Amino acid sequence: MPDDDFESDDGYDEPGDDEDGADADDQQALIWNLLLLINPGDEETALRQFAAYRDALADGEAEDPVWILKDAIDWTSGFYVDWKDTESLIDSLNQLAARWNIVIDWGGDPSDEDFLDDVDVPMLMARAYDRLREHGYTLWTWNTDGDAYAGWIALSRDDEGMQQLAVMLGIEIRPGSDAF
Repeated sequence: MPDDDFESDDGYDEPGDDEDGADADDQQALIWNLLLLINPGDEETALRQFAAYRDALADGEAEDPVWILKDAIDWTSGFYVDWKDTESLIDSLNQLAARWNIVIDWGGDPSDEDFLDDVDVPMLMARAYDRLREHGYTLWTWNTDGDAYAGWIALSRDDEGMQQLAVMLGIEIRPGSDAF
């Protein structure tokens, strides 16, 4: 007769069983792949950011991986701005796009107070998304569960891979044209 009693201690680790073992290594491998996607052609920057990510983990920062990642990539490969800070969003995305010699057409003068008063962050992200797509890039935004917007840019050809990585990492992302 078969033994119908399930033994939970069968020698195999369940996901999350060993934070210092394979699951932590798997998560770091996923973070590394994400860093490669948001730093296309710039492995040196990805390495620096990965080192900063690992240092934060070693320091015992127990935050969600996306928040540790945010700190490692901020203003180099990613952005994080207050919900109403249109000026910082423009500055940040201009800096990110400049890595590939792309100038974003914002549909107005971003230094003009009247222009900034007539737009909001989601509107500007949608414009940036459209302009970046023209050059083969996608602006992504992730759910901050708060009054801020955050994201990064990757090659459009990697859209499917970006979505798969985000799901595996538990990061809720959307294209910048559909901000949270």
